[in-house]
Amino acid sequence: MNMDYRAFENIVRETVADYTNRAALDEVVSPNDVYIVWQCKTLQNWKALAATSLPDGLYFEITYNGDKGELYLDAYRKEANEVTKL
Repeated sequence: MNMDYRAFENIVRETVADYTNRAALDEVVSPNDVYIVWQCKTLQNWKALAATSLPDGLYFEITYNGDKGELYLDAYRKEANEVTKL
């Protein structure tokens, strides 16, 4: 599959929304509720970090393997946010 920036962004939003909605939450998430924090392309591969507007602490890492035509989704829950003054 030949993918450009916009196509990958749409796939990320749809994939995260689908995953979130399957998690049996009370609130339905649309692709418009997903925001992409970071995204890059290296050779034929894409990677993005994303989250939703829900206050559930989840964030997602989505990787597209261009060699195999496979998309991987990893879901993480934020455990802590500490500040260290240097």
